[in-house]
Amino acid sequence: MKLAEVVPWGRTFTEYQLMFGLSPADLDTQILGCGDGPASFNAEMTALGHSVISVDPIYQFSAEEIRQQVQKAYEPIISQVRQNAHRYIWKNFQDADELGQARLAAMESFLLDYEAGKIEKRYRYQSLPNLELADNQFGLCLCSHLLFLYSEQLSLDFHLASIAELLRVAQEVRIFPLLKLNGEPSPFKETVMEALTNKGFDVQVQSVAYELQKGGNQMMKINRKS
Repeated sequence: MKLAEVVPWGRTFTEYQLMFGLSPADLDTQILGCGDGPASFNAEMTALGHSVISVDPIYQFSAEEIRQQVQKAYEPIISQVRQNAHRYIWKNFQDADELGQARLAAMESFLLDYEAGKIEKRYRYQSLPNLELADNQFGLCLCSHLLFLYSEQLSLDFHLASIAELLRVAQEVRIFPLLKLNGEPSPFKETVMEALTNKGFDVQVQSVAYELQKGGNQMMKINRKS
């Protein structure tokens, strides 16, 4: 998989639960979704009565503009998944086409919720590494398919600054996956873990019950030590 830039690609509430090992207690905390893009996580969580604020640069655009970006990205991504099917675990999805349809369904759920969510300030146009959010505003931050995945597009300095910013606004940060787009481990993982540990954070890599990219079944969990 090769992409020149970060693209809009949405995942579901169920996938978030599995990717981040979310417990019922986790769901009841104040959650920040960083880089959620057109995921249906916020829409589904809101419908269940939970609290999520999602931040992403894509929220500067209208629903129709996001729909166009999704449609533009769809075929290049799915065609690359088809070509590299051997690099994926086909457990949650039968093949690239079923994966693609699930992504489109998730993104449609997002789009149906988007305008209301903007009014309610659940979807906010913001970008790492500088967020317009208060210190300790959230109990938990979830960063899905951005940091580490785009290691070739986003520098080590960007990763370090972004994670520091997420730890400013949230007590705990979880990042998934820890692989690059091509399925190889991110070269930044060990350096990031060492830097955070040296600053006094509790850093763990945990296996989770989700694997689409082969070997992509781990998240990084970072906590402030009490």
